Amino acid sequence: MKYYEVAFTLTPYSADACDVLAAMAGDVGFETFVETETGLTGYVQQALFDEQALQKSLEDFPFDGVSISYDIREAEDKDWNEQWEQEGFEPIEVRSKMEDGRGVIIHDGRHLPKVISDQDIAIEIDAKLAFGTGTHETTRMICATLQELFTIHSSLFTTLKVLDCGTGTGILAICALKLGAKEAVGYDIDEWSVDNARHNAVINRVDERFTSLLGDVNILKEVEGSFDLVMANINRNILLADMPMMHEKMAPGARLILSGFYTADIPMLTEKAQSLGMTLAAQKEDNEWACLVFQN
Repeated sequence: MKYYEVAFTLTPYSADACDVLAAMAGDVGFETFVETETGLTGYVQQALFDEQALQKSLEDFPFDGVSISYDIREAEDKDWNEQWEQEGFEPIEVRSKMEDGRGVIIHDGRHLPKVISDQDIAIEIDAKLAFGTGTHETTRMICATLQELFTIHSSLFTTLKVLDCGTGTGILAICALKLGAKEAVGYDIDEWSVDNARHNAVINRVDERFTSLLGDVNILKEVEGSFDLVMANINRNILLADMPMMHEKMAPGARLILSGFYTADIPMLTEKAQSLGMTLAAQKEDNEWACLVFQN
């Protein structure tokens, strides 16, 4: 997957302005950012980069007196997870607010959890890309939401058919399956992610219940049947565009869990969901990131 590296310079520099800039750039396709002394460096897939949309977004920058310039260059074509492969990551513990004694422990297979109970769910992630190890707020909120659904509907959870949109490492689908979901289908536009999700499903011994597909939301036209639970951890604009197709694949009474966007985007996504006939059932917030649950 090819990326552009875009170096943003803010004059004068402001940490608050950088936070807003990251949110606005995220809305036009940027996936991750690195803070610099003068601003931010953002990374965006070359195939998805729309400079005109970026410029239009920056025209509405809400900080008076702050000017933004940027420089675009091709990101070095290397293993984006080189540091992760060398160092790994410390185990991540996710426990829902509706505590039932069960937690989700995400680890890399090298840094094993020091303490894990028989009730906890251990997920091993061998991430071949830089994203999807479970460290991000959005991933943790969806995992916590899955725990809450299991706590409330444990008898029904084992019958669920789950759809993971933009599956990445497969972490969300694997979490649902290890909590007891019947089967899961995931899709992603990146071939490497699709293969990595399959690999992680094998590691976690859920591969017989997991199908990983290559494509965007239109691949769902080739998938038979409907889903009881749909999850998507994707940026706001893609969610808005893809929600109608996601909704078409939802069974009556199904739930849609969305994250990958900021709290400021909640009204826009809620309005879109309501226009499709869904109602807001729950929401979470963490460091200005949001997670919404809609009921069909």
